[in-house]
This record gives sequence, structure tokens and C-alpha cells, in this order.
Amino acid sequence: MDIRVSVIGAGSWGTTVASLAAHNAPTLLWSRREELAEQIDKEHENGDYLAGFALHPSLRATADLEEAVRHADVLVMGVPSQGFRGALEQVKPYLRPWVPIVSLAKGLEIGSRLRMSQLVEELLPGHPVGVLTGPNLAKEILAGHAAASVIAMDDDNVAKALQRIFQVQLFRVYTNEDVIGCEMGGVLKNVIAIASGMADGLGAGDNTRAAVITRGLAEVTRLGVAMGGEIITFAGLAGMGDLVATCISKQSRNRHVGECLGRGDSIEEIIAAMNMVAEGVKTSKVVMELANEYGIDMPIADEVYGVCHQGRTAQDAYAGLLNRGASREMDGISPAR
Repeated sequence: MDIRVSVIGAGSWGTTVASLAAHNAPTLLWSRREELAEQIDKEHENGDYLAGFALHPSLRATADLEEAVRHADVLVMGVPSQGFRGALEQVKPYLRPWVPIVSLAKGLEIGSRLRMSQLVEELLPGHPVGVLTGPNLAKEILAGHAAASVIAMDDDNVAKALQRIFQVQLFRVYTNEDVIGCEMGGVLKNVIAIASGMADGLGAGDNTRAAVITRGLAEVTRLGVAMGGEIITFAGLAGMGDLVATCISKQSRNRHVGECLGRGDSIEEIIAAMNMVAEGVKTSKVVMELANEYGIDMPIADEVYGVCHQGRTAQDAYAGLLNRGASREMDGISPAR
């Protein structure tokens, strides 16, 4: 019997994952907007987020949440982190027991500071939960370019079954049992990408960008390991891979926010002009709360938080970073000598 996949959320990445899954399994994509669901279902295109990119012809779409959830054998949650709890509460009445849930969101819930997998465990206990994450830019994947991702779950058998659903031709999917590390890599890289974008907006060169990415990876790793992630995860696709793609790509929403900040735009103006969510803006506040709780030094993330939430300028942020003293490069990552 075919495994039926339902994807909740018809944004750029949710739509792309649904199109990938449709190669291997009957897949239904839920959109809040009936007009968009009808366009995807009949024209095989998402004009709101992925105009000009053809979706798999067997992909179906609906605006009926009960229809999308009731018969799902795998439920993929493609909604932003701040709407994740509400979306889980909406699907709960229709979801059959033991159906695996896969999160695509790369953020932390404000207030509770929970990861998305933790929200699933809280609201839908008994369901296997995992995350699909990595350096995955939706338009490049739909254009047919090679890419790789990670399905992270603590149940290897379920992970391997999901691996077969999402993997197609040039889109390679690896498994990883480190859910915390993979999830935190996706969360934290968004904050560093804003800093990388600020450097671009300020007109800094490739040396600066390389330094921001590398020192940003050190911050990501320090906090991720403190929270229970495995250090090697942050050298892989969910860590360094996702960080590099998000920091350098013109398609990256978070890098775009940073670039606009570097040019002098206000955070309110930038967010108002976007039709997609840049998770790093809100996440930066939660990240600094966690850094303080765990006693982790995160100067780049701290400057991003200052620019996004405390009225600092990008020039102020980079001046603050340059005025810091240097220390051992691997402090907080490698064992002390």
C-alpha cells in the first residue's frame, strides 16, 4: 500500500517538499488560501512563492484541513515556528495515532523557547517526530540542481522509511539520530545569516563574510552542544552546510534582512516589504535568552539581537565586534589544553 503524505503549509519550502514527495508517494498539500490550493492542484504552480517553477504533476492540493490530515500516513509541518503550536492544535482532531510528524520549521517558540520537535512531543505525544533540514533553497531544488538534506529522528527505522519518500534523483537525503543538533543548527544559522547580510549591506568584502560565517559556526556549535547536540552534527549538512547556504545566497530571507539593515533600512520597513518569514529576526531574542541561560558567549548573535530589537545600527554592530579582544580560536568547542 502506498504511504500517503500530507504537507501542511504551502509556502516556498513546504511546496517544494510536497513536490519532492510526490515523486515517490501520493502527496496532498494544504494551503490556507483556497485560491492558491486550486492553482497548485490544477496548474501545478505556486504563483505566490514559486512563480515560474513547475511542480510535480501528481501533487494534489486542498484548502480543507480535515481532508489533508485525516488519511495521512506521514504529516509534514511546513508552517513558521511562531504559528507551529496553533497549527498542531488544528490538525490534532483529525490525525490518526502513531503517524510520523516531520517539521520543516527552523525557529524556536517565543516564550517557551521550545524546539518544534518538543512542541510535537508536548501536543501530540506518541507520534514519531523528526526534522528535515539542511542547505535547501527551494527554487534551486525545483530547478533541478543537486542538493542534500538530513532527516533527523531518534527512530532509525522510521527515518529510513522517510528517507525513501523524500529522496529523488539529485536531491539526496541522509539520516541522523541527533535531532537536537540538527534542529538547533537550522535555528541558529538564521541569526548568523542576518549578520552576514549586514556585512554585505555595509559593503564589506569576502574576508569579512568568511570570518562571520566561521566565527558564527563556532557560536552555533557552542550553544548547540550545550543544549545536547553532538559536536560533529555542526560540521555537517544541518550545521555548516545550512549556514553557508543561508549566509551567501541571494535567495536567503535572513541574509536579505541583514543586507537591508546594512544599507540603513529599519527592521519594520524590511519585514513589511517581505511576503515570507525570516525566522532569524524573532529567533535572535530567544537565542540570546538561551545563551545567557547556558553561559555561552555569542557576540555575533548578540549584535544581531541588538540591531533587530534594540535599535542599534549595523555599523554599531560591526564596530562592537571589532572592538572585542581575541582569544583562543576553539574556546568553548575543543577541550582545553
